[in-house]
Amino acid sequence: MSDVLPSCPQCSSPYTYEMGALLVCPECAHEWSAEADAVEEPQEAVIKDSVGKVLSDGDTVTIVKDLKVKGQALSIKVGTKVRNIRLVNGTDGHDIDCKVDGFGPMQLKSSVVKKV
Repeated sequence: MSDVLPSCPQCSSPYTYEMGALLVCPECAHEWSAEADAVEEPQEAVIKDSVGKVLSDGDTVTIVKDLKVKGQALSIKVGTKVRNIRLVNGTDGHDIDCKVDGFGPMQLKSSVVKKV
């Protein structure tokens, strides 16, 4: 094995170390096999809604639970339709970029929406 270890596939941290047959990331605690890392090919991420349906760009979804919005007294109510979503590789699990009527542009988690 080479002296240079690969970066963490989850958080891209360069500070990985070996622990037995596994590689470990000290920043996010992700563990993976070095052999599996060499064999795997990059796959396109599939984003699913709260009931398991695959989402794609341009879909219409509905909100499945009340969502508090930072900086506003109102919340987004259950059943609110959101049209023309865009899937992104967002931060903190927010993988949907959209515009909610009455609230403006924001990012949502796929676990709080249902495809229509």
